[in-house]
Amino acid sequence: MSKQIAIAVVEHEDRFLIGQRPLGVPLAGLWEFPGGKMETEETAREAAVRECREETGLAVEVVGTWLVQEEEYPHGRVRLHFIACRLAENERDAPEPPFRWVLRRQLAGYEFPSGNRELLTLLALS
Repeated sequence: MSKQIAIAVVEHEDRFLIGQRPLGVPLAGLWEFPGGKMETEETAREAAVRECREETGLAVEVVGTWLVQEEEYPHGRVRLHFIACRLAENERDAPEPPFRWVLRRQLAGYEFPSGNRELLTLLALS
């Protein structure tokens, strides 16, 4: 069975919130959108909002779903729920490290896990 992963794809003023995976974890050094494992009885949307707050300190609101896909990694199979988000009203735009804002056109210059390829293509085309 696949692990269910919720990912907050946060857009603000044509910038996206990304962070670098730390050493000592699978896919270390690669860049990612905030996210993590869904808890029991939690929806992907709820998990994306929770994970974003825990990892970045920022409150976000869900605006939709980009896509859902399965991906096989050396450490296991995952089902990735890419959730479109925006900053909550009156939220500052200063995330906690290692997260930062990157312009849409700059995303291609960062190395992401393979499961992000389709999303990155969609973002480049939108």
